[in-house]
Amino acid sequence: MLFASPDALERARRVKLMIFDVDGVLTDGSLWYGANGEELKAFHAFDGHGVKMLGESGVRLALLTGRKSPAVAARARELGIEHVLQGIEEKRGAYEALLERLRLAAADTGYMGDDLVDLPVLMRCGFACTIAGAPEEVRKRVHYVATAPAGRGAARETCEYVMRAQGTLERALQEYLK
Repeated sequence: MLFASPDALERARRVKLMIFDVDGVLTDGSLWYGANGEELKAFHAFDGHGVKMLGESGVRLALLTGRKSPAVAARARELGIEHVLQGIEEKRGAYEALLERLRLAAADTGYMGDDLVDLPVLMRCGFACTIAGAPEEVRKRVHYVATAPAGRGAARETCEYVMRAQGTLERALQEYLK
């Protein structure tokens, strides 16, 4: 990790729902378009496996993104992410509605975002995370900054941090050590 606040482990221990932004967190932030204008996304297997392990450990998963893409919906299905909120211009309202629907307190949620538009959620969730390449105004307001780059392991690193805090990482690793 590049940075963790003194209370980051305790905050990560409480996470019942982990929410991820997509562009600039699960991808490297590049926007690719095909010849017919279709939006293309590249996701890294490291991040996908980390998200999947986190979900299997009992933490609920969500995506909250400003853009809308069939590739995101397909990736979410593949990883077992149950809550997919796309095309959201005002993330705070969507975040609060999701918490209400799931009957969760903000302190029981984590969010990983990378830009200024993510601050309304980052400032309200219990465990706020970002990437090393995020703007300083974002980095200085979070509890955890991943070392790995966006779309290249940052989400995986964050998932493992949460699992380590909750005591579930070692059990997940045992599945591969048989």
